[in-house]
Amino acid sequence: MFIGITYQIHKYSRCSKNGLQHTYSRKLSIVEFRCDNCNEIFTRSRGKMDPKRLSNNYFHVCSSCDAKRFAQRKRVDKSKIWDMKASSLEDISKL
Repeated sequence: MFIGITYQIHKYSRCSKNGLQHTYSRKLSIVEFRCDNCNEIFTRSRGKMDPKRLSNNYFHVCSSCDAKRFAQRKRVDKSKIWDMKASSLEDISKL
């Protein structure tokens, strides 16, 4: 689950060609997620992520969980819905 974006500002100093010290800052965007498998909060750098995945339309899995096993489990849940007959009276939100 996508939670939000936070920013970290890092300040640095460098020496110019003339020998003067200049300070500059860089803003790093950090994205916070909640793992859909274990509900633990984890972070990623926004620059290393696809902008489409910054929503709740996708599942997000932390590095301590097995993403492939999670995907296989989700596929089984979806196949139960796909294999149901159209005339079935079962509620699909409970599957």
